[in-house]
Amino acid sequence: MQVSNAEKYVIPFIEETFPVLPGMRVLEIGCGEGGVLKAFINKGCTGVGVELDLPRTELAKAFLSEDIATGRLKLVAKDIYESDVDRDFSGSFDIIVLKDVIEHIHDQPRLIGWMKTFLKPGGIIFFGFPPWYMPFGGHQQMCRSAISRLPYIHLLPRPLYRWVLQSKKEDVAGLMEIRDTRISIERFERICKNEGYTIQHKRHYLLNPIYEWKFGWKPIRQTAVIRAIPFVRNFVTTCVYYSITPAGGEQ
Repeated sequence: MQVSNAEKYVIPFIEETFPVLPGMRVLEIGCGEGGVLKAFINKGCTGVGVELDLPRTELAKAFLSEDIATGRLKLVAKDIYESDVDRDFSGSFDIIVLKDVIEHIHDQPRLIGWMKTFLKPGGIIFFGFPPWYMPFGGHQQMCRSAISRLPYIHLLPRPLYRWVLQSKKEDVAGLMEIRDTRISIERFERICKNEGYTIQHKRHYLLNPIYEWKFGWKPIRQTAVIRAIPFVRNFVTTCVYYSITPAGGEQ
């Protein structure tokens, strides 16, 4: 699913403003099982994936053993904040990818600012994420109870939301952490500006491209009118894509 989504939507989005060429080095932060990186490898890139969740790293090693054996892929099971670009990744990158990751990161300005040091001159960073205020921005679809089918329930006041999760015996700690690391469209764009980046390209979706594989729904881009309305757009935008580059080519 992730390979197909990246090949059909993520890479074409990037290539609208930045060519993805054989031999380029791609870093994915929070690579999970490696599906997104595999799409770049299929285009002739070499990939490095860093993932904090060790079981997911082990799955990636099993799925992508041939690419690892041939040197097209390297996996690092480590906290990105404890990683060194030369020691752990063997140098800098043309493209950095964070897909469905930034909304889980604590201290987002620190990470986004720091990633400049991972980029080659002229390189870009891709982000794809669900805005917090969208119907399932709290990732409540992962719940085992009826909460999984309730849009916007994550927007309840914090004490009430915690009580609801506790009453249904859900993963309170995990879902509250998602609440604590939430990110809106406006906050993301503000962080990028404050950390010295230029937004090179962006696209907002009414229906997330990944829904094509999850539900059989074709992606729908957000209308220009809704896209232009600050804050309100978050409630009806299920996914956003951005590519950013350091302002003035600074790394």
